[in-house]
Amino acid sequence: MCLAVPSKIIEINDFMAKVDVGGVVRDASIMLIDNAKVGDYVIVHAGFAINKLDEKAALQTIEDMRKILAADAGHD
Repeated sequence: MCLAVPSKIIEINDFMAKVDVGGVVRDASIMLIDNAKVGDYVIVHAGFAINKLDEKAALQTIEDMRKILAADAGHD
């Protein structure tokens, strides 16, 4: 199963960005995104930012993912 994760751009160097994913910093290519800026939220899949998200949608998705993971952890 593949999962695309909302991530916040915290640094940009050419076509690569450092993104924050729930406190974990990862590298992601921003070659597929027009006008990416520090502070933007993007969907990252397989190391590539594939779409921008508005902040409200990104934060809601992150919260929903946390709830799902917490509920799943309770069923072990």
